[in-house]
Amino acid sequence: MSSTGLIVDRGLEGVVVGSTLLSNVEGKIGRLTYRGYDIDDLAPNATFEEVVHLLLFGHLPTSEELDHLKREIGTRRMLPEPLIDGMRRSPKTAWPMDVLRTVASGLALFSPVNRVGEHVSDVHTAIELIAKMPTILAAWDRIRRDLDPIEPRNDLSQAANFLYMRSGKMPAEIEAKALDTYLVLLADHSYNASTFSARVTASTRADIYAAVTAALATLEGDLHGGAASAAFNTLLSVGSPDRAEIYVRDALGRGERIMGMGHREYRVRDPRARHLEIKAKELSEYRGDSRWYEIARALEEASNKVLKETKPDKSIYANVDFYTAPLLADLGMPGDEFTCMFACGRIAGWSAHILEQLGDNRLIRPQATYEGPPPGPFVPIASRPTIAH
Repeated sequence: MSSTGLIVDRGLEGVVVGSTLLSNVEGKIGRLTYRGYDIDDLAPNATFEEVVHLLLFGHLPTSEELDHLKREIGTRRMLPEPLIDGMRRSPKTAWPMDVLRTVASGLALFSPVNRVGEHVSDVHTAIELIAKMPTILAAWDRIRRDLDPIEPRNDLSQAANFLYMRSGKMPAEIEAKALDTYLVLLADHSYNASTFSARVTASTRADIYAAVTAALATLEGDLHGGAASAAFNTLLSVGSPDRAEIYVRDALGRGERIMGMGHREYRVRDPRARHLEIKAKELSEYRGDSRWYEIARALEEASNKVLKETKPDKSIYANVDFYTAPLLADLGMPGDEFTCMFACGRIAGWSAHILEQLGDNRLIRPQATYEGPPPGPFVPIASRPTIAH
C-alpha cells in the first residue's frame, strides 16, 4: 500500500499486463506449455528447430516445413566480417554477455533501413537473429582463447553446429542432444523479465534488433539469466558432494540464497529441471566424470533437508538454472558463458513475442505512485540553504 492509499505491486507479482498465444506458465501445478504443447512432451521428442517453427509459425512443422526452416537457419548463420574484426579488437577480458549484447545490436548495421531508420521486423529477421546468436557466442569463445573463429556449417542442427564451432570437432550425439534439449526448455517462458523488456521496447515501435538488445541487457542479471552462472559458482564453492549440507547450513544461516533453488512462478519443482537433470546425469556418465552432477544433486537434497528442519511449512525446489550448471559445464563451457547460452535458446521466444507485440500493438506505459515532497515554490540559487554532506 502506498502513502496515497493505492495498492502498489512491487515487481508486478501476480499482475496481468497482457496476453499471449505463445506459452503458459502454470506455477501451482508445475506445468509449462508452448502453444498448448506440454514441455514434458516437447523436451524428449521435439528438436529446437521444431520449437522455433512452433513459436514463429503457430504449429509444429511437417517434414517439408522443417527442412525449409533448417535451410534458412543454416544460410543465415554467418556473421559480417566487420563484427568478427570488432570482437578480435576487443579486450580478451570482456564479459561474454557484454560482447553478445553489443555484437547482436551491431547486426542492425548490416540490415537495410527505410527513410526513417526502421529495419524490417518480420519472421525472416527473427530467423536471422536465432541463427546468428550461437555464432556470436562460439566466435567470442574462441577469440578470447586466442583461437580463430570457425565458420558455421549449414548441415547441422543449432546445437550440434554450436558445439562444432566452439571445438572444431563434431560433437557426440549425446552431447548435441543434451544441448538441443536445453535449448528447447529455454525457448520461452511467458512474460519473464527479458521477454517483458523486449515487448515494452517493441511497443514503442522500435524494431526487432532494438527489442532483442533490450532483452539481452535484461537477461544479464543474476535474478534472471545470470542465475545459472551463479549456480555454477555455488557448485565450485561446495567442491564435493559431502560438503553440500555444510554449505547449505552456512549459507542459510547467513541469510543467503542457494542459487538455482526456488522460482517466482513455480510453487512446485520447475518442470524444466527434471529434463535437465536427466540430461546432466546422462552426460556425466558419458564423460565418466559425475562431479558436477553429484554436487548438484547433493545440494538440492541438502537444501530441502535443512529447510524442512528450520521451516517445516516451506519447501524449495530446483529451477531451470540449477541443473543447467552441471549440464553446460560437462559440455566444456565456462561458467561466464552460461547466460549467453540461455540467450541462444530464449531468442526464439523473444523473437516470437516481439512479432506478436508488433502485430497487435499498444504502447506499454504503466504508472507509478509519487512519494516525493509536495509542490513548492522555486528557490533562486542565492537563497538556497547549504546542505551538509
